[in-house]
Amino acid sequence: MSVAEQRRGIPFVVAAPSGTGKTTVCRRIVERDENVVFSVSHTTRERRAGERDGVDYHFASGEEFERLVASGSFLEWAVYNGNQYGTSWRAIETPLGAGRDVLLEIEVQGASQVRARRADARLIFLLPPSMELLEERLRGRGTDSPEQIRKRLSLARRELAAVRDFDYAVVNDDVERCVAAVLEIIAAERRGGSREIRRRFSPAAASATLEAQGALS
Repeated sequence: MSVAEQRRGIPFVVAAPSGTGKTTVCRRIVERDENVVFSVSHTTRERRAGERDGVDYHFASGEEFERLVASGSFLEWAVYNGNQYGTSWRAIETPLGAGRDVLLEIEVQGASQVRARRADARLIFLLPPSMELLEERLRGRGTDSPEQIRKRLSLARRELAAVRDFDYAVVNDDVERCVAAVLEIIAAERRGGSREIRRRFSPAAASATLEAQGALS
């Protein structure tokens, strides 16, 4: 295949409230599909135990992050829970041009920026099975204080309302099923999309369910 004929990759955005399991899902997708590249974001938050700079995140100081913002280096960036997160243009353009799909694990705020700036992006929202289970997951991580958990749950209710703006909504009630669903979505988009798969993972239907559960703020 010539350079002119080479398929261009698709940017897939995966967003979710904190504690929904998006990092686990994204890592397994990259492990199972060799044509998907994980986009490593920049962040100003403290590095957690076991995290590696340049692999999990590009860890940056506040001053360094602001310099990158000022220079227009980010496709998207947002402040989440007091920390800054951003996806650089460089992180996605090189693999996309080489015909590989790029998986962006980003915050809901950042997803709206990608939507505005990248018409080729496909947005996937991961949903918790319920707010009760989301709270259990957050407490089970043991990384946040009760006050931080309360703030995360409050933010999650606001974020869930954004599901209507996504292309797909997938409930992460089981990691393996969730990973399989996202891989199915990726495969369908590579083929040119499918009305049936959009119906199965409809954001409108997910929004109606959340509203009925009283999960939206």
